[in-house]
Amino acid sequence: MGYREGSIERYLADAAAEKDAPGGGSVSALAGALGAAMSCMVCNFTVGREKFKEVEGRVKEILTAAEEGVRKLAELMDRDVEEYKKVTAAYKMPRGTEEEKAKRRAAIQEALKSAMSAPLQTLRLCHKLILDLKDLVEMGNPNLISDVGVAAILLAAALDGAKLNVEINLKFIKDADLVERTKKEIEEKAFEAKTIASEVVGKVREKISG
Repeated sequence: MGYREGSIERYLADAAAEKDAPGGGSVSALAGALGAAMSCMVCNFTVGREKFKEVEGRVKEILTAAEEGVRKLAELMDRDVEEYKKVTAAYKMPRGTEEEKAKRRAAIQEALKSAMSAPLQTLRLCHKLILDLKDLVEMGNPNLISDVGVAAILLAAALDGAKLNVEINLKFIKDADLVERTKKEIEEKAFEAKTIASEVVGKVREKISG
């Protein structure tokens, strides 16, 4: 059974324990899922209310994307744990002969690429969800404005955490083209998303104080 079907107490205990996983990649995905859930809540308190009728179409789009984000990020929370097991298994492969060493090296490279895919998807999803907050902070029910800020903060933190987990895998991946492409993508997405998240939180604070 995956963590998303279990109790939060079990997940937190395992994350705190002396275990290989869940680690930072899984925890980042969970933070992203929580951020996406906050976006959903704001949307659900906006859709169907007469005073927000003019923006309902766009808010429904944001809600659909956020609901999908919750589901996918929760899946990535578990998938990251499973992918990391492949890395551990690859490093434990025998290396007594040259043939065994070659097989081990190849297995490690494949496992690292596979392990990188979960945090990379987390980063991409959080990036997209943060972009939607540009509209939600203006269109959402103002009674939930602080929750838009919480969504931005959690999604930005999740993206940052996912980026670190991509980078630690890239450090050991030998495919130079893949490393270069991935570094370029994550830097661009991180810069854009963190800039927007900061702007959103700034607007939230203005609305609260004003």
